[in-house]
Amino acid sequence: MRVFENLAEFTAQAGRTLGTSDWLEIGQERVGTFADATGDHQWIHVDPVRAAEGPFGTTIAHGYLSLSLLPVLVGTIYRIEGLRMSVNYGLNKVRFPSPVPVGSRVRVTTELREAKESNGGVMAVLGSTMEIEGGTKPACVAETISLYYPQS
Repeated sequence: MRVFENLAEFTAQAGRTLGTSDWLEIGQERVGTFADATGDHQWIHVDPVRAAEGPFGTTIAHGYLSLSLLPVLVGTIYRIEGLRMSVNYGLNKVRFPSPVPVGSRVRVTTELREAKESNGGVMAVLGSTMEIEGGTKPACVAETISLYYPQS
C-alpha cells in the first residue's frame, strides 16, 4: 500500500498509476447478500442450477456489485494521511465489458487522472480498471470522483 503523507503529495501523482489492489474472490454468498440488499434476484445471479444451463455456465456477479467493490479494492492501493474526511462525489463513466463468474477473483488498477483544489479540499478523478483473474476483458472500467478534505 502506498501512503501519501498529505494531499499535496497525493495530487503530485496526477497522471500516474497509483497501483494495483489485492485479489478478492467473488463468492455466491456475497452475490446473494447484494441481491437481497438491492432486490435484484435475477436467476443469473442467484440460481446456480439454472445459471449452469444459461449463457455464462454459472452465476455471475451483478455489475453494480463489481462497481461497489471499488472503494474496498482501491483502499488496498493507497491511503492519504491527515484527512478530515473523504467523500464519494460521483461517476463520470462506467462500463461492464465482461461478466464476473461467481468463484472468480478480481483486482483493480487505479490511476489518478486529475486532482484539483475544490472548496477547501481536493477533487480527484480516478480511473479504475477491474480485471478478472485469467480473463481477457475487464469486468469493470470506471472513472470515479472523490473529494478529500484535510484536517484543519
